[in-house]
Amino acid sequence: MNGFENILKSPKMKQTIAQFALVVRDYDEAIDFYVGKLGFTLEEDTVMSETKRWVRIAPPGSEPGNCQVLLAKAVGEEQEMAIGNQTGGRVFLFLHTDDFEGTYQNLLYHDVKIIREKSEESFGTVAVFADLYGNLWDLIQPNT
Repeated sequence: MNGFENILKSPKMKQTIAQFALVVRDYDEAIDFYVGKLGFTLEEDTVMSETKRWVRIAPPGSEPGNCQVLLAKAVGEEQEMAIGNQTGGRVFLFLHTDDFEGTYQNLLYHDVKIIREKSEESFGTVAVFADLYGNLWDLIQPNT
């Protein structure tokens, strides 16, 4: 083991995922969906240039410092092809809730596409829904 490997295994090291980019077609339509339909909080919307904004959202009730979503407008053909298929058709995001029924009813109220109806699993209650671009999300209320 070299010195660098020892540093990475140090018990003092702490790392977290602060945010991740979700490739979108348009900032405003994405904000309308995630904030207007899913109830996410718009944490930041800063204009960076004529074509670029720094847009961060977080699920309702998120604690400060929890992982956030950076809405990143696709630039170019390669990024545009990734919109709605960032994981090749697999579930991409896992949204935990402490109120499954309320969240699920909100999805239905806003005509969010349900891919797999709610079911009881060994780990909790789960349903799969698609966002406005087709990315798949698991909505989960874990067993306590």
